[in-house]
Amino acid sequence: MTVTEKFNDYAEATGEKLRDAGLRVEVDGRNEKIGYKIREARNERVSYIGVIGEKEEEAGTLSVRSGKEGELGAMSLDEFTIKLLKEIADKAL
Repeated sequence: MTVTEKFNDYAEATGEKLRDAGLRVEVDGRNEKIGYKIREARNERVSYIGVIGEKEEEAGTLSVRSGKEGELGAMSLDEFTIKLLKEIADKAL
């Protein structure tokens, strides 16, 4: 999900790369407050939330939150993809 609509292009590109890796991804680029979008995702029991803002776009990362582990901080796309694929292989997700 994006902090503002300004980062939707980066979020869509990131989502597409994750989909190409075989992961289920939904990009939330709505013009809503980030706290509201995070609360909605938590209520829907989303396993991982990736937040994208200016810092993340500049660094080529995403800020990751897990339903189980909480805030995981900034991760590169490759690092995040490997983490998810490992959890899927281990049937932890």
